[in-house]
Amino acid sequence: MNNDRCDLLCLDAPRAEDIRRGLLEEGVAQRGSERAKALSDPTRLTLAAALREGGELCVCDLAWISGRSQGLVSHHLRFLRTHGLVRSRRDGKLVMYALTGEGLPLLAVVIGDPGKPVGVGA
Repeated sequence: MNNDRCDLLCLDAPRAEDIRRGLLEEGVAQRGSERAKALSDPTRLTLAAALREGGELCVCDLAWISGRSQGLVSHHLRFLRTHGLVRSRRDGKLVMYALTGEGLPLLAVVIGDPGKPVGVGA
């Protein structure tokens, strides 16, 4: 006896097919996987967490916060932007970044309670 499987085949084919079609044909699982991978890198996760705490920050601030070079930070922010997790805007000579509506809830799921500051408690 295996506790991880049903002992009886009881497939609800119409319901299962509707769910399957939605996940596979609409690309939901693929897009979700790509976004989750975008936060799997420690530097990108640090940058996203900093944006959660700071709202909108420039590349210089993010480089200082993360302890990384501006070039590396820009590279990672571009990756996050490509996956729809951050947005950017130019403000004179500065480039400002912020989490998107898709980035904030995903980050909350990955690092925990959205109301608790990053690094405070467990």
